[in-house]
Amino acid sequence: MQNKSVDVFILGAGIVGLSLALKLQEQGRHVILVDRGAPGAATSFGNAGLIERSTVFPYAFPRDLKTLLAYVLGRRTAAHYHWRALPSLLPWMWRYWQHSSPALYPKAIAGALPLIEHSWSEHQPLIEAAGAMALVNEQGWIKVFRTEESAQEHIRMAEQSRAHGVNAMVLTAPQLLAKEPALKSGLIGGVHYPDARQIQDPQALSTAYLRLFENRGGKFVHGDASTLQKDANDWSVQTQWGRIHAPQAVLALGPWGEDMARQLGYRLPLGRKRGYHMHFEMAETTLSHTIVDVENGYAIAPMKQGLRLTTGAEFALRDAPSTPVQLKRIEPVARNLTYLGKQIDTKPWLGSRPCTSDMLPLIGAAPKHPGLWFSFGHAHHGLTQAASSGRLLAEVMCGQTPFIDPTPYRVERFG
Repeated sequence: MQNKSVDVFILGAGIVGLSLALKLQEQGRHVILVDRGAPGAATSFGNAGLIERSTVFPYAFPRDLKTLLAYVLGRRTAAHYHWRALPSLLPWMWRYWQHSSPALYPKAIAGALPLIEHSWSEHQPLIEAAGAMALVNEQGWIKVFRTEESAQEHIRMAEQSRAHGVNAMVLTAPQLLAKEPALKSGLIGGVHYPDARQIQDPQALSTAYLRLFENRGGKFVHGDASTLQKDANDWSVQTQWGRIHAPQAVLALGPWGEDMARQLGYRLPLGRKRGYHMHFEMAETTLSHTIVDVENGYAIAPMKQGLRLTTGAEFALRDAPSTPVQLKRIEPVARNLTYLGKQIDTKPWLGSRPCTSDMLPLIGAAPKHPGLWFSFGHAHHGLTQAASSGRLLAEVMCGQTPFIDPTPYRVERFG
């Protein structure tokens, strides 16, 4: 099939691209998804599976000297650095640190909130239509802590989050163990966020969304995003079908979005926080909630494949060799928290989270290229924000009044 024309093609078939494709179909658009790999098999594959109504505070860069020194000296398992990568990462990290200031951080909160508020209400109809509700764990997730200092900090955050409509339940140690009997003793309490949903197999959700997209007339093809070009009146890209043409094209490439944007002349402050996961066999008594160990910077999520142990952030070049030192450090800590069986995976999974310096995704028109749109930079919340950002961009692309203000996410904010 040669020189096929459609209304829109989307480069990137992760959960962000898939959700956008479904939202564009709801607007009556003929859409093709293009990816070099399998849908949902890259960044979207390896997260903790949370659709997170409760995380209204973006992950800020630490600003107090004590915390910074702890990270620099490698005393915190939540972060790991490739020192050779720091010279190339420092400009982005500097801007990230600036946007985490008391003066600018409230803008990040205000910008992220609409996408978070509508996260489940936009995903739910798609999940139901895709016949994938069996993947949804509606137990929410629990932060746990071991020290009074940590407890005070996170209880304070829970109280602040209630002002943004978040349901947060503070648990004493006995209440925590009653709610989650698979936890071991030694914890002084936790905070339960019951309104979050956990997808117990993120890859299966991507597959379900793809099936729904195809049942509605959409097509997925393998292609090379680097072949994107502007023709006389259209955009085109080389695929297994030959060149596909469309008046509108979308970059939904996650951590690879900056590569294509740079080729087109855009300089965007996009960094990558790499992360790892490993699956372990479940014990007879196993977790029913996703657990976040806030003092050690990791999460354990009950998945179809087993218990998924996920790490915090690794600051490295996107394509640098795997260095799963965080997994090695947190596994014994996690075994003291709950019951982990034998390791299932032959090697750790590694992915990259695309993070802008102001902690807000890029959603909107490419200012120098009519007909080209961006949707990437969702950081830790690609799954959470995928459906709400998809609806927003679909409405903007189709000339409708968007259901939320698109201003905080516009590409032009970076000049």
